[in-house]
Amino acid sequence: MLLTLFSTDPDGIQTIIRIALGIVFFVHGAQSLLGWFGGPSLRETRSRMPEFPTLPIPLTSAAMFAEFFGGLGLIVGLLSRVDAFGIGIIMLSVIVTHERQRAFLNWFAGREGHGYECHLLAIALAAAIVVRGAGAVSLDRLLSISMSD
Repeated sequence: MLLTLFSTDPDGIQTIIRIALGIVFFVHGAQSLLGWFGGPSLRETRSRMPEFPTLPIPLTSAAMFAEFFGGLGLIVGLLSRVDAFGIGIIMLSVIVTHERQRAFLNWFAGREGHGYECHLLAIALAAAIVVRGAGAVSLDRLLSISMSD
C-alpha cells in the first residue's frame, strides 16, 4: 500500500507539473496563513470568513492549511498524490461554492467573480499527479526506491 502511494513515473514533465502546482498553492496558502506575498494573514482571513457562508469556517481553515502544506509537499515531492488530491478537492469545492456562474476570468472587472477556468487547470494538473505520481526528482521517488529494495 505505501509503495503504491510513493511510486512514481520517472518523468521530468511530472516533476515540472508538480513543482509548478506546488508553488502556486504554497504561495496562496502562505498568503492566507502567514500574510506573506501581500496576503491577509490567518487573523484577517478568519475575520473575513463570514463573507463566505457557503463553506463552514472549519472547512475553510482546513483548505488554507491544505494549500500551504500541500503546496510545500508538492514542491519537495513528498506525499504528492495525497497533496494533489487535496488540492483538487479544494478547487472543485471552490467551483461549486463560489465560481460556478462563469467559466472565464474577469479581465476588466466589469462583473463580480473571477470564473473557474484556472480552477479547472489546477484540477487537471492535480489529477495528473494523482495518476502518475511526483516525477523523477522527488522525495516520493527516493522513498519508493528504498522501499522496493
